[in-house]
Amino acid sequence: MPIYHTLGRIPRKRHIAFRKPDGGIYAEQLVGHEGFTGTSALLYHTYPPTTISAVRRVKETPFEADPDQTLRHRHFRTSLVKAGGSATLDRIPLLFNQDVAMLYVEPDKTDTHFYRNAQADELVYVAKGKGTLHTQYGDLPFGEGDYLVIHRGIMHQYEFAKGAEQPKLLIMESRGHIRWPKRYRNEFGQLIEGAPYSERDIRRPTNLVTHDEKGSFSIYVKQYDGINELVLDHHPFDVVGWDGYFYPWAFNIRDFEPIVGRVHQPPPVHQTFQGDGFVVCSFCPRPYDFDPEAVPAPYNHSNVDSDEVLYYASSEFMSRKGIEFGSITHHPDGIPHGPHPGRAEASIGAKYTDELAVMMDTFRPLKVAKQALPIEDEKYHRSWIDAQHAQFNPPTT
Repeated sequence: MPIYHTLGRIPRKRHIAFRKPDGGIYAEQLVGHEGFTGTSALLYHTYPPTTISAVRRVKETPFEADPDQTLRHRHFRTSLVKAGGSATLDRIPLLFNQDVAMLYVEPDKTDTHFYRNAQADELVYVAKGKGTLHTQYGDLPFGEGDYLVIHRGIMHQYEFAKGAEQPKLLIMESRGHIRWPKRYRNEFGQLIEGAPYSERDIRRPTNLVTHDEKGSFSIYVKQYDGINELVLDHHPFDVVGWDGYFYPWAFNIRDFEPIVGRVHQPPPVHQTFQGDGFVVCSFCPRPYDFDPEAVPAPYNHSNVDSDEVLYYASSEFMSRKGIEFGSITHHPDGIPHGPHPGRAEASIGAKYTDELAVMMDTFRPLKVAKQALPIEDEKYHRSWIDAQHAQFNPPTT
């Protein structure tokens, strides 16, 4: 994250004695990635962050693959997911490989524990709902359409707004560091002119609240493919100040500026984030291609070294029939995919699209998690030839 930020009180230099009012020393903690060479932040705690009184293994969270690995296009309907549970503990695995996993949850309660993912960066897309992400770095308000970037090791707690829409969260867990695409940055790390967003669109934590409380506080840590409880003898949000480049941040999909052309532009123009082994793109409302003979719908294509996953954040998408809000399609490497029948013809002469979608392209094959099978539309692979299915009349549940 190439924007320096600071909140609260910090000493004039790093690694010198920072005195409390009573003469004691605040506990310094460096948090960062890639050893001591990646982005980092320096936090100053009221109490040492190491005073753990108890530990236990809470549950295992391995990803189990669908044993049927027949190659086919697949479609999953998150509208069939039953709302409930915790935003951090009750996520449903959908797709995964060595680099990234996609999960989904519709939480209906506020966690009493604090949470950090120690084995993956998290990119959380807020499809519905609003609230505040409380962190050691300050509060980060969020709402519909927000991407939340929560790097590994960042402790946080979700608070959802009362009376708001049922939260719907799409989570991508990345083994590598989630960042801005390299081609959007200059040699100094600044976003260049022509990038589809700027630093003004990035929202950083505000309102640092310091809790000076002793007691027993549960921290749930995801590590070794499981949830571990660590009991801290003081409130973990005891930070009085911090500075650096490593912190949670938010970006709203509606602040992405679509790049359009005279003829159809390929998906890389929609890229929003870069990971190790995958990219994430945002398809937003935009004018269509403006050549009078242009075909705005995408052409049939075979990405021979990547899988394509689309989460539909609206019920409209230029090239698809049979999808709804919350649909997820998986088009794996090994089969061409393209517009549904009639979609290419229908797009000619159209001026605008209201589509909204999040795309994850991976460069290694994805496996379907067993937990995704109850929400699968098993006939989707026939939807390019089955006219009845292409019209899609969602069954009652």
